[in-house]
Amino acid sequence: FMRVGSTQTLQTDVRVIAATNRCPYEAVASGKLREDLLYRLNVFPIELPPLRERLTDVPLLAQHFMEAISQREGQAKQFTASALKQLAQYSWPGNVRELRNAVQRAYVMEPGPLVGQEWLPRPPVAIAQQPAPLPIGMTMAQAERLLIQATLKQCKYQKERTAAVLGISLKTLYNRL
Repeated sequence: FMRVGSTQTLQTDVRVIAATNRCPYEAVASGKLREDLLYRLNVFPIELPPLRERLTDVPLLAQHFMEAISQREGQAKQFTASALKQLAQYSWPGNVRELRNAVQRAYVMEPGPLVGQEWLPRPPVAIAQQPAPLPIGMTMAQAERLLIQATLKQCKYQKERTAAVLGISLKTLYNRL
């Protein structure tokens, strides 16, 4: 290759590591990925199932993320056994990124050295009561506000807890109220 503005050819040896959450063959078929690029990248494919299909990995990954954050921040924190159990029961639709963000949020929100269940996402629970249907014609903003208000009430008006349950930042919660 040549650097921009250079006249000298340079040699290099690189390995490209790429990841996707989509089927690359379907992307080629739909015209979203060039076929020649697929075969250049697909030298040594490694298929990794989503986190929801390997929940036994969750505690190990969560502890790894907690140790990395603790080292970076200079204050060691650990999960309680019940917190790790709760993490392993969640389905992680956002995959490893969601887990990493949940660990970071719990680290920041927990003042003590032991991180319990309070700031962690909870597995969906069947609710005995029927939710009130949203009227047809309601705007998304109105529906979102009703959801936030219902969650706020369920969390006994604790805004930090409400934001954690909704999976949004406290600032976003304030902005949407």
